[in-house]
Amino acid sequence: MYQRALQGYEKAWGPDHTSTLHTVNNLGILYKSQGKLDEAEKMYQRALQGYEKAWGPDHMSTLGTVDNLGILYADQGKLDEAEKMFRRALQGKEKTRGPHHKSTVKTVNNLGISTNPRAS
Repeated sequence: MYQRALQGYEKAWGPDHTSTLHTVNNLGILYKSQGKLDEAEKMYQRALQGYEKAWGPDHMSTLGTVDNLGILYADQGKLDEAEKMFRRALQGKEKTRGPHHKSTVKTVNNLGISTNPRAS
């Protein structure tokens, strides 16, 4: 269904419309849950680039996709890349939402797990 929605959004609004990008991010989530990690990474990267262009680096949709990439990299054992993504997301969330917002705290937790894999 996401593929069908994606095709419709791309045709109606183009590949860089934020509704299209939301569906791209959702496809990344689906692919990750199916174990299709390369496809998931491609979708997350595409969504990230589009969100950065449309809304900038500190928009919550952008930062959510940064978090998604961090989780993907952590699951793949790419802990240095995961840490970079989580630190980027954390910096943006602290700036836009503050240090005590639930989204910020969730990223702190993700960062802690990625830098201490035995804690997971």
